[in-house]
Formats: sequence, C-alpha cells, structure tokens
Amino acid sequence: MPFDLQPHLVGTLIELRRLRADDFDALFAVASDPLIWEQHPESDRWTEPAFRRFFKGAMDSGGAFVVVDRPTGAVIGSTRFHDFNEAASEIEIGWSFLARSHWGGIYNAEMKRLMLEHAFRFVRNVVFRVGIDNIRSQRAVEKIGGRRVGMRPDARGIDSVLFRISRPMQPD
Repeated sequence: MPFDLQPHLVGTLIELRRLRADDFDALFAVASDPLIWEQHPESDRWTEPAFRRFFKGAMDSGGAFVVVDRPTGAVIGSTRFHDFNEAASEIEIGWSFLARSHWGGIYNAEMKRLMLEHAFRFVRNVVFRVGIDNIRSQRAVEKIGGRRVGMRPDARGIDSVLFRISRPMQPD
C-alpha cells in the first residue's frame, strides 16, 4: 500500500486537510506574525514574499496540510509530510507552525499524534529536522517523544538537529 501523503485527519481539537491554493490568505494571516518565526532559520517567513515561496513549496510538495481549529473552523497553521524513504522505512514531518493563540502544547501534540498514527501504518521511523537555534521547536519535538539522534542538512545544505520517533513495538 503506498504512503498517502495527504489523508484527511480529524482529532478532537483540530483537523488536518490537504492544503489548497485558496488557503493562501487565511494561512498568511496566521504566518504574518513575526514572533512565530523569530527562532526559525528563515526568520523573514512572516513577510509576504518569503511566505509566498514557502506556500509554493508546500503546494508543490504534495504532502502539505492546513490545520483547522475544529470548534471555530479557523485556519490556525500548517504542517507536512516530506521525504518518504520506503527503503529506510522513514518519513519526515516538518514545516509545522501554529498561530500563537494555539501554542502551549495541546494543539501541537494532537497534530503530531494524528500524523504519527498515520505514518506508522507505513513506516518504522518518523524524523524531524529542526533549526539549530530553534530551541522552542526542539523542545516541542522532545515533548512529543522525539529523540535527538544527530544532525542532518536541509535542502539548502544548512545543518539541522535531527530527531526521531520510532513506531512502538507491537505486542506478540
């Protein structure tokens, strides 16, 4: 069974659905907060030109989601699956951000839980690459069970901290 990079995932607090071109305005309204990006390697992503590049990359990736707050229906962020490696039984979760109004752990935890449950139907390992100076995101990955396993460069060749979560062993 091939890995479905954009399933519709529904939790108690949030819904993850395929990113669409008409999501740009709502998602940019969230992303235009400079404090979201202050520790990110691309700290200018809150500007429209930088966010347009990010959004185009998300659309082109074939694995991007928009995060919707279920009670209100508001767009509150984005995330994506990336770099599926069948031979290594691995996929990356990344490019995640949430509105500051939804920081604090419970929304991120549910988002990652939904994605991890889906991913573990197909792979043994999920990896996260986080900017070296992005301490807030490193702590968020650790909070959901990510184990720091080294460094791995991103697509631009810039080193990132690599975290891994492995599929729980199934009881016999």
